Amino acid sequence: MAELLGDWKRTVTCGELRGSHASRVETLMGWARSVRDHGGVIFVDLRDRHGVTQLVFRPEVLPAERMDLARQIGLEYVVAARGTVQGRPEGARNPQLPTGEVEVLVSEFKILNESEPLPFLPADEPAASEELRLKYRYIDLRREPLQAILALRHGVYQSVRKALSREGFLEIETPLLVRPTPEGARDYLVPSRVHRGKFFALPQSPQLYKQLLMVSGFDRYFQLARCLRDEDPRADRQPEFAQVDVEMSFPSEDDVFGVIERMFVAVFEETMGLRLETPFPRLSYREAMTRYGTDKPDMRIPLEISDVTDEAVRGGFAPFVEAAQVGGRVACLAAAAEFSRKEIATLEGQVASVGVKPLFWARLTPSGLEGGVSKSLSRELAAKIVALASGKPGVVFLAAGKRAFEALGMVRTVVGSRMQIADTGYNFAWVRDFPLFSWNEEENRWEPAHHMFSMPYDDSIPFLENDPGRVKAHVYDLVCNGVELGSGSIRIHLPELQLRVMKVLGLSREEADRRFGFLLEAMRYGAPPHGGIALGLDRTVMLMSGRQTIRDTIAFPKTTSGSSLMDGSPSEVDSKDISDLGLKLV
Repeated sequence: MAELLGDWKRTVTCGELRGSHASRVETLMGWARSVRDHGGVIFVDLRDRHGVTQLVFRPEVLPAERMDLARQIGLEYVVAARGTVQGRPEGARNPQLPTGEVEVLVSEFKILNESEPLPFLPADEPAASEELRLKYRYIDLRREPLQAILALRHGVYQSVRKALSREGFLEIETPLLVRPTPEGARDYLVPSRVHRGKFFALPQSPQLYKQLLMVSGFDRYFQLARCLRDEDPRADRQPEFAQVDVEMSFPSEDDVFGVIERMFVAVFEETMGLRLETPFPRLSYREAMTRYGTDKPDMRIPLEISDVTDEAVRGGFAPFVEAAQVGGRVACLAAAAEFSRKEIATLEGQVASVGVKPLFWARLTPSGLEGGVSKSLSRELAAKIVALASGKPGVVFLAAGKRAFEALGMVRTVVGSRMQIADTGYNFAWVRDFPLFSWNEEENRWEPAHHMFSMPYDDSIPFLENDPGRVKAHVYDLVCNGVELGSGSIRIHLPELQLRVMKVLGLSREEADRRFGFLLEAMRYGAPPHGGIALGLDRTVMLMSGRQTIRDTIAFPKTTSGSSLMDGSPSEVDSKDISDLGLKLV
């Protein structure tokens, strides 16, 4: 049944035709989204990524054998049709479609390919499971919402390129086969056939190479970089992802912020027609943690956490006093909303995951605090809480301990969703002044809070060896609506300072040279002060498109276990290929 395309040429897409095109003869090509036979007249909605156009097959126009063929058109058949554009009859127009006032009266057509019965139809929101949609991703991608997301992603790419080029940046590619430099996630290793017993790694990020470009004198670099990390399975994590990688020579933090803010203004205006307000708010890490309980606060939620440790300790309530005695704090969050006891119990379980329990609570009524922990609070603390809540009825939550603010940050996020007070829009913020190190209690050692190449503040350098926990660094994150979009820092450009930081992390001079010797050597040949940022492209598009997972923003994503249901990767390989690499499977 299928026919060859021959010399047919598509003249318009399925989303172009309007009333002004009436009487024109056009050729369209696409997929049959729906087929309807109305008393011998056949209607086919033809779809491509640009839209849908209604085709009309009439027996008075087409010979009987061609009408018989038209009746054989099935769902998702690939069809080419040529005919006259005409206005639809009154009452038959579809205001939901941009092309809904016209149709094409078909005079010639070809069935270019048939389709077997599909495992699911590409409706806007199919009932098929995600596993089935990932297995047949090429069918899932025919859906208009996913095609719109990938079109948006394309627009973001182009806007980023134009915006950074206007700022004087050069787009430079860095290698995909690199030296393994384990730090953080595991590398994907690539065995070398030529150099048997040796391995390349796929880059987790271009970090070291973009620093080398600064040493090379390319003072403004960017790249839409592919990054690969062999991480353990986790929801909404992909083994390969994309980022906007940016590096500058001789910058301050505010220089980096300004470039990125202007880039986002251009991206949102050009792709969504939205104007972002700049500059974005700046928060210190400490301020973010004490006001919002997280280093990626959702600034749409108009709730802040308050420190009530002093009043709580003076009140003498044992759990509060004991928390303060071991260096913890007492924090309070007031929510002007009703919560059932069952909902509060759910919150109690969530904060227990960060080691804070119990979660104290009380109801604020016109008569004061009632229920929960209310009878154990001193008058001073109760008055403080009522004042913090501005007297609005609802529930107040209190947490005590070293992670009290973090616990209430979790509650704040849930409360924001529960109260439906997160307004629409995009609320960006910079979080800066992060600690350089964090303590890994399980492994009893210091590790980088972000990464080991970040420059400590001048007044923190004396604490490197004796009190690493006090070291703050020129490290910053960009967050929006509770999502971390990117992280960056001013980098260390002095080799001896870099070695001191590596020593705190347990790397000997010999180990540092073995892993990062080429970077340390480059620093000795006139490395300029430099800094930059890496922004997650997948997360950015996810946020802009209103989706809940980055898988929807990637054409061919992996599952949460890092496999592809569509092509069956990872897969076994021929034993000869293994042998040629000098490897043996154990």
